[in-house]
Amino acid sequence: MSGVKDKVIAITGASSGIGEATALLLASRGAKLVLGARGEERLAALANRIGAAHLSVDVRRRSDVADLVALAGKRFGRLDVLVNNAGVMPISPLDDLRVDDWDAMIDVNIKGVLYGIAAALPVFREQGAGHFVNLASTAAFRVAPTMAVYAGTKLAVRAISEGLRIEAGDKLRVTIIAPGMTRTNAADGMANPDVRAQITESMNAFAISPDAIARAIAFAIEQPADVDVSEVVVRPTAQG
Repeated sequence: MSGVKDKVIAITGASSGIGEATALLLASRGAKLVLGARGEERLAALANRIGAAHLSVDVRRRSDVADLVALAGKRFGRLDVLVNNAGVMPISPLDDLRVDDWDAMIDVNIKGVLYGIAAALPVFREQGAGHFVNLASTAAFRVAPTMAVYAGTKLAVRAISEGLRIEAGDKLRVTIIAPGMTRTNAADGMANPDVRAQITESMNAFAISPDAIARAIAFAIEQPADVDVSEVVVRPTAQG
């Protein structure tokens, strides 16, 4: 099965940013979507707009992610792709000791992906086919000041995804998508005002549209079953 049309695709963090852009693009190409996010009002509006199933999902709760995968099975009888997109980026210098923010990044960025794997892997094994698309970051390749913990979580996503790919065998596919600076609301969660201002300035100067990341995700999904796009890095041309 190649292409996007009629594939059943679940997306976490689907109410805004990259998740929303991905949902819109895949819907335009005929995918059957199951959307999950914490932003219930925005999520419901998006789902109603494109005719998708949706569920309030906090990826920090394993049961929520399991319910999202189960909804795909109930609504469409299968799940072809899980896009582990949900992520947070409350970056700050380590000296700020914002331990709650560290915990949030670990819980959402790493454990949220693991919960997605735990929910979908048995389904994919039973079907004999399936595709994980996990969102990492260019921070996984280059650690910058203020990004130590965030980069650590995204490096973990790369390691987990590669391990999953190696174990997956010849029936399951695993893709890592590593976005660079992208226009999202990520800066809203940054408590350090200097860091927030710096990230906002960079976004305004050269960040790319979430649509660019959505196209990379669609490219990986639409490949024939015997083609596994292992990793795609998408960054602004102006990003160092």
